[in-house]
Order: sequence, then structure tokens, then C-alpha cells
Amino acid sequence: MFKLKIIEGLVMIIYILSVLFQFTGHEHLAYYSSSLIIPVITIVYFLRVDRKSLFFSLFLVCFSISDLLVFLEDIQGYNKIDYFLGNGLYILSYIFLILEICKSLNFKYVIKNYIIHLLVLTVLSVYIVFALQNTVVPYVSAANEYCIELIYNIVLLTMLSFALLGYFYKDNVKALYLFLGVLCVVFAEVIWVAYTYISERNLLNVLSTTLYLIGFYFFYKQSKLLEEQLDSIEIV
Repeated sequence: MFKLKIIEGLVMIIYILSVLFQFTGHEHLAYYSSSLIIPVITIVYFLRVDRKSLFFSLFLVCFSISDLLVFLEDIQGYNKIDYFLGNGLYILSYIFLILEICKSLNFKYVIKNYIIHLLVLTVLSVYIVFALQNTVVPYVSAANEYCIELIYNIVLLTMLSFALLGYFYKDNVKALYLFLGVLCVVFAEVIWVAYTYISERNLLNVLSTTLYLIGFYFFYKQSKLLEEQLDSIEIV
């Protein structure tokens, strides 16, 4: 238990260091340190949660691997595949999270009772994807890179839509935590796009990292909540 507390404390230490590095002009160190936050949270998840969900575990693993790939950037020739491999893993991780959200949904019930919500979410998602693509177009020259950005944004907004529908459908604390986690991650991604393609302001990078941390905190809380609910059911 003491070792787990140390690992949990390590998450905050890494976060604080990344913020300090960012505001003191050491962006490279901030980039490396922030890339360790999610992998450490993943370790905590596997150590603390007994009843692990397959899709959620795959989401954490794929996301963590993609984050850790930044430490291979100095290898000669790696940058040629870094963009596609890293983003491909992020896309795959979000697909696993969508599957985690959808596995307990009754789609017939959702379509029957939330048809207006579906239409509004679809229109809103299309608009946001269109806006994001217009933002990155001037900075993306290759067609395959444009496709990666398009798929990435579609998956991201699909994940947000299903998370919101999942909360409407279940209306419980676990679904709320999952939606809040997804919402934070989506906002973090949008801010990261602004930081990468529009203005490399320190505040944007720190805000993006903070939202990722908060989002994964909610993910971790919902995974623990599932375990506690199952334990209480067994006791009854």
C-alpha cells in the first residue's frame, strides 16, 4: 500500500515538474515529463483495480505506449514513422474506450428514446470536425497526414457523443465520471491543436496537460467505482 501511495504521489510530482519546465523555458523537458503522467496512472490502475475491464485496459495501454514513443524521437529515421505510429495508437486507444462505453448500451433503446439527441450530437460533431480540419489544413501538406487528422477528429468526437449518450442512458455516477473524463480529454486535444498549430503559448500547453490529468483521474475514479459497486453487491 505504501509503495502504491508513492506511485500515486509520483503522478503529481511529474505534473508539477512539467509545469515548472514549461514556464521556465525548458519545453523539451516539459514535453518528456508530461509524457510520463498517463503511463504512471496506467501502472496505478493495474496495481489498484482488481476487476479490470479489457477494453479500458487496452485503452490505457495503447495511450501510454503512444506517450512513451516520444523518448524514441532522437533515434535516426524514427521521425518518419512517429507521426503515423503515435497517432495511430491514440486513435486505437480511443476506439477501445468507445467500445468500453458502448458495451453496456442498448442501442435500440437509445435510438428510440434519444433520437433528437443523436441528431444534435451528429450535427455538432460534424461542425467541430470541420472546424478542426480547417485549423490543421494550412500545416498539413501530405494527403495521408490529412486523413490521419480527419480520422483522429472523427473518432474523438464519436467518443464524446457516445460518452454523453452513455450518461443519459445509465444516469449514474460511473457514467458521469466516464463522460467527464472524456470531456476533459477532448478539450485537452482541442487545446493541444491550438498550441501546436496556432500559438505555442505556455499556458495552452499547461492547460492541455492539466485537462489530461483531470480526465484520467475521472477515468480512474470510475474504474474504482465499478469495483466498489461489485464488492457491495457481493456483500449483500
